Amino acid sequence: MSDRLDNILDMGERPIVQDCAHGPDQAVRHPETKTFTIVIPGPPKGKGRPRFGGGKVFTDKSTQIAEAWIKHCAIRDVGHLNLDCPVQVSITIDIMPAASWSKKKREAALAGDLKATGKPDVDNVSKTVLDALNGIVWRDDAQVCDLHVRRRYALISQTTMVVTPL
Repeated sequence: MSDRLDNILDMGERPIVQDCAHGPDQAVRHPETKTFTIVIPGPPKGKGRPRFGGGKVFTDKSTQIAEAWIKHCAIRDVGHLNLDCPVQVSITIDIMPAASWSKKKREAALAGDLKATGKPDVDNVSKTVLDALNGIVWRDDAQVCDLHVRRRYALISQTTMVVTPL
């Protein structure tokens, strides 16, 4: 997978993933509410700090790889929507409890009794996700006028986004 993501990154600022599971005509749509769902498997990645070198500002490699993965998942799930209207976005960040935790602590975390605090920060994760979807789901993330972010413990690590055009 890493070689494929490196190839995507070599294509420039707006990567195109050609091996998608389905196109926009088969997008995960909810016709009754006109919403779109995107699932990003794996642990979340917060937006890295901008790097400076040679008189230029650039994004670090790990953030570029994370954004390429998010773009790939979005194209796979909803295709190139390129919405041109205000949108509402709901992000749910699921994090697995640490394997080293006791059974009691893991059960409490999965039951919701223990809140998922810590790194990466929810604001940095949302910045990574929203920036990655520019030109794919919406024209620009400035169109997001209503944002809800929730982090919780779950059996598998993934990030789920529900996008609703307003």
